[in-house]
Amino acid sequence: MTEPSSSDAPVLVTGATGRVGREVVAQLLAAGVPVRALTRRPEAAGLPAGVEVVAGDLTVPGSLGAALRGVRSVFLVWTAAPDTAPAVIEGLAAHAPRVVLLSSPHQTPHPFFQQPNPMAAFHAGLERLIAAAGLASTILRPGMFASNARLWWADQIRGNGVVRWPYAAAETAPVDERDIAAVAARALCDDAHAGGDYVLTGPEPLSQAAQVSAIGTAIGRPIRFEEVSPEEFRREIMPHPAADMLLAAWRAALGHPAFVTSTVAGITGLPARTFARWAADHAGAFR
Repeated sequence: MTEPSSSDAPVLVTGATGRVGREVVAQLLAAGVPVRALTRRPEAAGLPAGVEVVAGDLTVPGSLGAALRGVRSVFLVWTAAPDTAPAVIEGLAAHAPRVVLLSSPHQTPHPFFQQPNPMAAFHAGLERLIAAAGLASTILRPGMFASNARLWWADQIRGNGVVRWPYAAAETAPVDERDIAAVAARALCDDAHAGGDYVLTGPEPLSQAAQVSAIGTAIGRPIRFEEVSPEEFRREIMPHPAADMLLAAWRAALGHPAFVTSTVAGITGLPARTFARWAADHAGAFR
């Protein structure tokens, strides 16, 4: 493995155009850290001025050479097919002093996180590859993303103001992507976090119905939560393979307070953003 790069070497951000990656790029730039962003289509990245945008694809390990040259650390977000993971990790181990992996809380002993989940299984395998390669790493394990609310509910709220959804009482502690990114930025730039393994959540447990209510408060009008059966959900709302995974997790969470950590505050020195804060900051998406 190469020696750690100097402080003026760039941080490589994969997934730089995604929900978390864009925030990581923004926070590194704000801290004056040189940023190199990996994307399959540099011309469509839409990243801020000052970012070095390079072409590369995790499914084509041979395309990563230029992106990895002289980097300080790598933020690794894997959304591609898993086949090329061994070759990519081998390349990271040869060129990068350290990697910060966006993983999942599959080791957390809470019913919500212990249901069968193909992505969690893949993350566990990726972590084993990183360890076997001897690559210094920091593992970030965010729980439910706050922005899932926009993906799931914005159309219904903008439409008739009724959210039809299963398991109203199931609790999660949604974490703001800006807080995930803040922890990632610290870990990418501070060697003290090498070897860290962090579960990241929002600061409070909230039922799904309470999250919908918070969005209503943010946009200034009440939103009704209409609970539907799992069968209706699969048939009418989310006819997608992910539906069964989500339903199993929410069903398992019933009767259990959401798992909450103080990791965001402990690492960044600032309290994790509440879901109400997230809803207020993104109210325009629901109007």
